[in-house]
Parts: sequence; structure tokens; C-alpha cells
Amino acid sequence: MLLLSFAVVLLAAVLVSALAKRTILSTAALFLVAGFALGEGTTGVLHLRADSPIVAQLAELALFAVLFTDGMRVGWADLRSAWRLPGRALGWGLPLTLLVTAVLAHYVAGLDWPEALLIGAILAPTDPVFAAALVGNDKVPARLRHLLNVESGVNDGLALPFVVVLLAVAAGSDDLHLGELATELAVGLAIGVLVPLLAIALERTRFFAASAAYAPLNGVAIGLLVLALGKATHGNLFLAAFAAGITVATFGARERAAFEHFGENVAELLKLAALLVFGALISPGFLGEIPWTGWVFALLAIVVARPVALWVSFLRSGLSLREQAAAMWFGPKGFASVVYGLLVLEAGIGAADEVFHLVALTIVISILAHSSTDVVVARAFDDSAETPNWHGVLRRIRRAPRTGAVPGQRAAAGPSEADGERTGEQGPTGDGAAAVPRAGDQEVRRPRS
Repeated sequence: MLLLSFAVVLLAAVLVSALAKRTILSTAALFLVAGFALGEGTTGVLHLRADSPIVAQLAELALFAVLFTDGMRVGWADLRSAWRLPGRALGWGLPLTLLVTAVLAHYVAGLDWPEALLIGAILAPTDPVFAAALVGNDKVPARLRHLLNVESGVNDGLALPFVVVLLAVAAGSDDLHLGELATELAVGLAIGVLVPLLAIALERTRFFAASAAYAPLNGVAIGLLVLALGKATHGNLFLAAFAAGITVATFGARERAAFEHFGENVAELLKLAALLVFGALISPGFLGEIPWTGWVFALLAIVVARPVALWVSFLRSGLSLREQAAAMWFGPKGFASVVYGLLVLEAGIGAADEVFHLVALTIVISILAHSSTDVVVARAFDDSAETPNWHGVLRRIRRAPRTGAVPGQRAAAGPSEADGERTGEQGPTGDGAAAVPRAGDQEVRRPRS
């Protein structure tokens, strides 16, 4: 039933994708709403629970694929030359978002400080998937797209140590396992760099070569190797995925080009499947268990926490007000927060159920809000869309000869150089052929023999 449901919703998404690309309609929201409608607490078509193995596995796999493909959009040279703004967002924005969210969770939702800080760490990472129209729109300034893409790719791995440490604190553990966390990050980074380098080096030797048909699968093989080794060695999967994508983009331009479109489609399929499953976990009963203070917290976590944090982070940064507003608004919560929320359920701390309810509600509101406004905000950067239709008419009137002629009507005097350019007598082609007369010309000229 899960496969059948996914196939039907996927077909519907394909049929409305052209409309969704230019309107506030979102395919991501479509899968989330479809999962909600098909879930066990609604129609009962899909029987999924938060502790079902497929939920955590699919969310983790989708996040890995998204980070891997996101990493391929930037190389090390791009990161090194344009690190100033992402550095502000990660160095200041991430911890400030965590703290502001924790304050809201404590004073609005009523959580104790350990659980409040934990939910702040879970909701601090951002996800560019639900702002695709903004990140992928060429009319949006490149530095803003680069900022959002790099920030969202790196902050998932950076937030994980905070989640694990605060999870241990909330459970009352005396051992915070800091050494294990450092090892996990280092192993993930090493796997993400070394595996792609080895694969690219092997393909470029005189003993091996990839055919055109198999070239896109090189990226798949690299990603699967990184994923498998990360799981086997307990390395940080998300940091490994992003590092692997950056390594391929830096050292394997050919491999990157071959995998780009294929990889994006695979990541999109996994993302949509994970959204369908996540939506099936949300039901009217699930939402009814959340008190009104939880709803207020979820809204404030989206419209207050990140905007305040990034406003402080980008003081005197050189970003325009429009760019700052877009960056502050687009802090969508996605797969990283889902995976971290499921970790809380598995840990079994006292407030695990309450924390997961708040996390899930915030993610749902974020997906609906951010994926429905990305096109609108992207259009705000389209300067041509802001130019009224009458702008060109006024410009021609101002440039018209001072003899009193207006556009579309020839002056009474003899043909000037500008007039000749319009009629073809001194045309830009220099062939002497008269041009087709414009509407309103007083005489009709025929082509010369």
C-alpha cells in the first residue's frame, strides 16, 4: 500500500509540477498532505508509526542523498572564496537560533531547560529542499543562494553533536561521550573525502574508464560506498555526505557533470517518499494532543528564532535588506530535524513524546509555509518583473525628436539619421533596403529593385 500510494501521489505531482513551478502550489506540501490523508489516524490506508523502522531509515537515506547532491553544487574553491557569509550564519546564526528556540521552548511551551535546549538543537538546522525555487533561481543573487546552500548543508552535521550531548543531559547521564562525538565527526569527514578521491583517481588511470551509459552510476557508487562505510564505522553520515559531494565537485568535474541530473532526480524521489511517510505519522489525534502553547511555540520558532539570530549575525555584513529578509525567512526545518526527533523517541527520555510532538508540528508548519512562499520571494529578486509595461513607451517619448514627433509617427522634416535607421534608408545593415513601415507612418515605401 505504501508503494501504491507513493506511485499515485507521484503521478499527481508530475501532472501539476508545471503549475507548481510558477505558483505557490508545492509538490513537497502535496506529499505531506497526502501522507496526512492516508495515515493510520485519518483514513487508515497506511499503517505507519514513529517507531516503524522504515520511517527512520527512509528519512536518514533521503537526508543523505540531499546533502550529497547539495555538496556537488559547490567546490572547495567556492567555499574558500565565499565563506564570509556562510561563516556568519554558521558561527553566529546556528548557536543563536538554538538559544532563542530554547528560550521560547522554556517560557512558552513550558519545557525544562535540558529539554528546551535539546529541542533548540533539533530545530536549529535548515533545509534548502523546501526553498528550491529560491536556491535554484538565477535571478536571486548568487551570494544569497550560496549562503543558503552551504549553510543548510553544513549545519546538519554541526548540530548533531549538540543534539547528542543535550540528549545525554536530558537523560541524566554523567558521561557526555565527547570523545566519541569527535571521533564520529572525524571519521565521517575522512570517509567523505577519501572515498571520492580514490574513485576519481581509479577512473583516471589507463586501466579503467567509464562508458557513457555507466558514467552517471559513478556518483551512485561513490555515494553508496560513503553511506555503507559511514554506517559500518559509525561515522557522521551527514557530514560525510556533504564532504563527499564537495570533493567530487572539486576534483571530478567530469563525474559531477555526469551525475548531476540523475542524482538530483534520485534525491528528489527519496525526499518525496520521506515526506509521504512523515505525513502519515501526523493525524488529527496527534495534532489534538498538542496544547495551544505548543502551537504558539511552533509559530514563534519559525517567525522569531531564526530571523532574530540572523539579524544579529548579518549586522554590517553588506547584505541588502531584501537579501537579509530572504535569508532570515528561509530557515525551513526538514529531514535533519525529523531524524533528530526520531533519535529522541529512541532514547526514551521522560519528555520524549512531548519533544517529538513539538518538533513534528514545527516541521509541518515550516514545510507548508516555506515551500509555498519560495516562488513568491524569488520573484521579488526579478527586476524585470518589477518594470511596468509603460516604462519603454515613456522612454521612447523622451528620446523622440524635439520637432514634435511621437513614437509611431514620422517627423515633418526630412529624414534624419535616426529616421533613416527606422525606415531603412541608413539602416544598421547598410544594404539600403527600406524596412517594413510601422503603423502610423505617413507614406509606404516599397523595397528597391
